[in-house]
Amino acid sequence: MIILRVLYRAVLVSALVVLAGCASQQAVEPRELHYSSPTEQTFRQAVELMIEQGYVVRHADLALGRADAALARWPEYRLQLQVQEEGAGSRVRVSASRGNQPLPPYLLDPWLVKLQSKLGEAP
Repeated sequence: MIILRVLYRAVLVSALVVLAGCASQQAVEPRELHYSSPTEQTFRQAVELMIEQGYVVRHADLALGRADAALARWPEYRLQLQVQEEGAGSRVRVSASRGNQPLPPYLLDPWLVKLQSKLGEAP
């Protein structure tokens, strides 16, 4: 009987620790920018930029306009991309995390500017 109580308490404490860890994760806030390039071209150039910067593209779906990539070093940097049609151009939403913590959105501005340059839209 004592063993069951100890086991029950151990399971309960473990569950509380797991739930506390999940609750401490913050939502990743995206950064957005509008480009005059067509959606397909923007998506392809964005994925190419990820690869050039050393990211391993885990998933890329042109039809959905979504890509997910990770930098192959510790702590893992993860980049999530979404490209949508907007008028005659496209809207890019990108978010990033380091480990399990979201990166501040303003840190993605240089990446968006590089994409702008790659698309030939730099001022």
